[in-house]
Amino acid sequence: MTREFDFLPNLPKSDLDDRTFAELVNECLLRIPRYCPEWTNYNPSDPGVTLIELFAWLTDQMLMRFNQVPRRNYVAFLELLGIRLQPPAPAQTEVTFYLSASLPETYTIPAGSEVATVRTEEEDAIIFSTDQPLVIAKPRISHLLAASTIEEKPESLRDLLQDVWSEDNDEEWSGQEIALFSDPPQPNNCFYVVFDEEQPIDGNVIAVKFKGESATTTGINPNNPPRYWEAWDGYVWQPVLLKDSDDHTKGFSFSELANEGINPLQGAEIIFHLPLTWNVSQFATYRGRWLRCSYVQPTDNQSGYSRSPRIIGMSARALGGTVRVTQCYAIANEVVGESNGKSGQVFYLLNKPVLPRQENEYLLVSPPVGLPQIWREVSNFSESGANDLHYVIDSTSGMIQFGPFVQTPNYQSQHILQRMRIQGDPMQRVIPDGNKAIALNADAAMIVSRSSGAQYGAIPPKGSIIQMVKYRTGGGFSGNVQRGSIQIAKSAIPYVASLTNHLSAYNGADAESLDDVAIRVPQMLKTRDRAVNQEDFEYLTMLAGEGTVARVLCTPVKRKEDAGIVKLLIVPRVRTVGIEQGDGIAPEEFVLTPQLSDRILNYLDERKMLGVQIQLESPKYVGVCVQTEITLETAYSNPQVQQDIINQLKVMLYRFLNPITGGVQGKGWEFGRPVYPSDIVKLLQNFQGVRFLGTVQLFELHYENGEWVRRLSPQPIIDPSPTGLICSWRSPRLRSSHVINIV
Repeated sequence: MTREFDFLPNLPKSDLDDRTFAELVNECLLRIPRYCPEWTNYNPSDPGVTLIELFAWLTDQMLMRFNQVPRRNYVAFLELLGIRLQPPAPAQTEVTFYLSASLPETYTIPAGSEVATVRTEEEDAIIFSTDQPLVIAKPRISHLLAASTIEEKPESLRDLLQDVWSEDNDEEWSGQEIALFSDPPQPNNCFYVVFDEEQPIDGNVIAVKFKGESATTTGINPNNPPRYWEAWDGYVWQPVLLKDSDDHTKGFSFSELANEGINPLQGAEIIFHLPLTWNVSQFATYRGRWLRCSYVQPTDNQSGYSRSPRIIGMSARALGGTVRVTQCYAIANEVVGESNGKSGQVFYLLNKPVLPRQENEYLLVSPPVGLPQIWREVSNFSESGANDLHYVIDSTSGMIQFGPFVQTPNYQSQHILQRMRIQGDPMQRVIPDGNKAIALNADAAMIVSRSSGAQYGAIPPKGSIIQMVKYRTGGGFSGNVQRGSIQIAKSAIPYVASLTNHLSAYNGADAESLDDVAIRVPQMLKTRDRAVNQEDFEYLTMLAGEGTVARVLCTPVKRKEDAGIVKLLIVPRVRTVGIEQGDGIAPEEFVLTPQLSDRILNYLDERKMLGVQIQLESPKYVGVCVQTEITLETAYSNPQVQQDIINQLKVMLYRFLNPITGGVQGKGWEFGRPVYPSDIVKLLQNFQGVRFLGTVQLFELHYENGEWVRRLSPQPIIDPSPTGLICSWRSPRLRSSHVINIV
């Protein structure tokens, strides 16, 4: 039996045939005397009655199906509405290419370079392609600046290089010994390394070499230095140290390097993975690309700087670069067929599904006579004229369709009259057809109006070669590969020694099913692609984001002066890999970029009512830091196991207290919902191995006067305000990480 959409509303329906099984049996028995009078035994044990009951049961089953609208008919209704299945969504991630050696000139890895996972006996390789060219430039340090305190946008800066160091022909700075922090160092001391704005080093992997003297002691634990590296991308400060082992200076512990047999005068490098978008910024009178190292407040298991680190030289070189990749591969110049000159022609691409087309992906029609023509893809032919070079692509099936010819009622009348003329009918008649008429007489049939239908979209001339210049195929949930899975270049890339993805792929999804469509269509019909009420704005904003918007809230108007203004609070979709790594997601990652704002506003402006003003804002984020104590079962006495349990509990907290993965349902912390200690108790007490959970303390972090302020909540509750959101993240500088101690 065909499965129906049992989750749709079940309204009362009238049956087309309401006869029951008993009525069918009785009707057959009543017909026996008429058709077979010699049959007189109607008892249930009679074999003939048994056959009647069997066929009545079969008829009853047929009537039950006849009285239902089958799934196939529902699909036909969806087709009349122009509904198409959404194709698979391709996974995305970032791939880092490492060079075999530093190059003297700028090097570019072209867009569309294909990389893949390792092919195994059970699984095929999953192919990814670079979204844009990767430019690996030669970094040059232009300034080294110091500040006594950390500022979001630094203004009070001191130049450490002026009249002290000089730059040689190899762009290496050196000179007399200088201190990076104040002496004695104080938490929040910092220094800035500013790179030349002329060098496009966005997304580059660079190594900055620091040189010092073996006598330079700092008093810290070299394996756990209290410093934090970050880069200003034009909007927020982003961490750039992928892992602590990338700091080969060990927090500028040059004396420790000397003890390990490394000559500090030759220098040690720190490897940075720079932001993919590293905009040029100007602070005070200095302009360039900014890198910052901060002396953070030492934790209980850290030693602070007793003496400022001192260096005598520094330089930078490029090691590689990082670029976004999408799970797809490109096919170019595929000939799909030859036109027969008829309406509604259909061709199929060899590969499916087809990803959303880019600017350089289109159909080329080469007629037998004349120059090739570039045709334009449209979503449907409703607004296409007979001469418009339009076509439609079904992304799921790879079907290419040209404009159809739609017959009008007048067409059937002409057809009948032409048949009468051919058959020699002698009568004369005039059949009115609106403002036109079709005349026919016995001598000849004169078609006064030849309009018999409408052509929507042009028809490729007969003999034309239909060619898809370029398209991309791919997508699916299988593309969400783990970090480190992408290791192979599909074709040799010069100067590249290795590659990998340091982040797990995300956003890969399988094609939409009929059940998904049945859920989506009622909402689509409700809004009718128009933004009127709050739900309409929220639904259309999600569509406008095309997967880049995780959540949206349309806030109600409370003041008369705000009438006509629609305020939308946007939570962008970001990578959640930081949660699994025990770092959480900082509020700065949820920044609403101008590109996303423009996309949403342009989409909503075409669908809102006249006079309505739309304002896009970010919610007010309130940070939460949990501090508690636990007692474990005696079976978990191994120190490594205990540390693993603590890490897992922290990951649970970062996931629970999060705008997009948190909350009771795991779909994001609810707008305006406070955090209670009981929420934390309920989350942690059922974890395997936890025997006792101590007092839960909640620390709140508020953004005030351009910086985050951490304090103990005066009440056993953290209220983010009616439109606020709760988040949690790890920051050594803010001491915002969760603290769980074992007692």
